[in-house]
Amino acid sequence: MSEPADLVVVGAGPAGMAAAVTAVAGGLCVVLVDSGPAVGGQFWRHPPEHARAAIPTGDLHHGLREYRALCEELSAGRAAGRLDLRLVHHVWSAVRDEKDFVVHAVDRREAPRERAVVLRAPRLLVATGAYDRQLPFPGWDLPGVLTIGGLQALLKGGGVAAGSRVALGGTGPFLLPVAAALAARGVEVVAVCEAADPRAWLRHPGTLLRNPGKWAEGARYAAVLARHRVPVSPRTAITGAEGGERVRTVRITSLTSDGSPRPGTERRIEADAVGVGWGFVPQLDLLIPFGCALTESADGNAVVAVDEGQRTTVPGLYAAGESCGVGGAPLAVAEGRLAAESVLADSGAAPVLGRKRLVRARATVARQRAFARAMSLAHPLPAAWSSWLTDETVVCRCEEVTAGAVRAAGVEGGAHDHRQVKQLTRAGMGWCQGRMCGPAVHCLTAQERAYVPAERLIATPVSLGSLAEPDE
Repeated sequence: MSEPADLVVVGAGPAGMAAAVTAVAGGLCVVLVDSGPAVGGQFWRHPPEHARAAIPTGDLHHGLREYRALCEELSAGRAAGRLDLRLVHHVWSAVRDEKDFVVHAVDRREAPRERAVVLRAPRLLVATGAYDRQLPFPGWDLPGVLTIGGLQALLKGGGVAAGSRVALGGTGPFLLPVAAALAARGVEVVAVCEAADPRAWLRHPGTLLRNPGKWAEGARYAAVLARHRVPVSPRTAITGAEGGERVRTVRITSLTSDGSPRPGTERRIEADAVGVGWGFVPQLDLLIPFGCALTESADGNAVVAVDEGQRTTVPGLYAAGESCGVGGAPLAVAEGRLAAESVLADSGAAPVLGRKRLVRARATVARQRAFARAMSLAHPLPAAWSSWLTDETVVCRCEEVTAGAVRAAGVEGGAHDHRQVKQLTRAGMGWCQGRMCGPAVHCLTAQERAYVPAERLIATPVSLGSLAEPDE
């Protein structure tokens, strides 16, 4: 792309792909940046191009027709010279100067060598997705204990099952597709522990009726699990794991209505891999330093506040996808298209979607956001989950900070949020910068407020050489 960019889109998942193709169709020059080796994000993650024929993953995906259509449109945009696709580019900072947004990234296509890259455009769209939310329990730091998203990434990216006897736990519908995919590949799924009570969905009948595809999808997963005789237990949780060099056993406990372990119900099950997930945390690292307004989501996370056109409160800055609230790929695609339409309007360009498609996209956003809210209310974090922890349970794995130390920082040290706990205990100061432990530390110290990740001027690890290179 020889012309100056009109828009930089960070994140090439469903939202970023939809936004890029819409903006290009409107005549804008777009730079699309992603850290992965291919477009699609986590939702449309595939094996490497050379291995796709040998690793069948078609049953793991939804919306492949839309994915392929978006890929074709991206290819057409590149051929026309209006799309600059930058894959394996890790964005570590985004700032604003007098007239442009300045995006700093490192090109890691020739790893371990890094090359500093600086991208400029008058408008920036952030579509960086989300990551698994984790709650610690005794033994969660054993090898073989993964996030639910990590298990699925292994399946989608390489056709790899993490173990032969797998136990899954947490809350939310995401447990079902992962369990079904593992079972379909010959893995013995020894338990699916859902902490919530599925009857909570009965309080949201209208949302279910307006989204028939969702419960039909759930019924398909249930049929797969029934065919493979996978035990699904509501109001239960994995409250412990044991092993040596690898996890060998999990402790499963029935829960009371507030999430406390029900006395006398604990049992042990042998497993060589465990997947746990408690929903997701929006990736806000690039947005928070701009000072854009945040709002509270029903799932307990802070998300970026946007108007009906996906504009943030910072002029020229837009957001789409999970950073606006976790809701799935159809919502992200619709938000991406709406964000691009706003970019076109604010740039003085003609709209692309047309009135009918615009109305349809807005209706999709409204319907999917309502479903996401209902899902969060039906699958909340157990209020008493911290009662599963002993004082010796590691909460921050990077810095080896225990639950006892976190509690002491709150009770004796007066810390009332995860930032103050970090100052007193170093929880959240390690390699992951609090992405694994931040939500848990927050819940242990500030249960009444939404979780807002700490502001980070550097969003991803970067070498000193790359930091110095732009100055040269």
